[in-house]
Amino acid sequence: MPHDRPACRCVICHDYGDRAEADRLDLRTVEQVEEHGWNVVMVPADDEGPGFAYTIGLWHTHGTPELAMFGLELQTMHVLLNSLGRKAAAGAVLESGMECHGVIEERSVILKAADLRWYREFFGLAISYYRRPPFPVLQVVWPDADGRFLWQPGTKEQYQQSQPQLWLKPAEHPAGVWTELATG
Repeated sequence: MPHDRPACRCVICHDYGDRAEADRLDLRTVEQVEEHGWNVVMVPADDEGPGFAYTIGLWHTHGTPELAMFGLELQTMHVLLNSLGRKAAAGAVLESGMECHGVIEERSVILKAADLRWYREFFGLAISYYRRPPFPVLQVVWPDADGRFLWQPGTKEQYQQSQPQLWLKPAEHPAGVWTELATG
């Protein structure tokens, strides 16, 4: 059941008159949100960078931020995002800086608010669904094999390049594949 906040301008809450023109992916997103409360969009790795996945519909259905993950296997991220989505649907509050336990086996993940300047590059389908930002997105940051996070000393270069740091402004982000995407 959709929330009653007037800020939601998604294609379900507002008739933009163009649903007949929507492409198959847009229609599937609407169907998934109406049936399950959210959809997980999976973007495979390619020559430009690692794969990633994000939700659409958590903000509409549950009033909780959308979630995004980067750098793991697509199906793994799909399962993890759905797991966190179910927690939100059950009433868990998800917010920036929060550490969530038991999402990846016995390891924690940390949620970080994504800066709006990254949205166009990574969340185009969500922008199409909501028609415009702002809708909140939390990046689900996973630890390396030793339990360290991107910002902690001792992490390896390969791990650091596996996930962007979307909580940083693009101009403040360490150079690498993610900044190349944002400026490319």
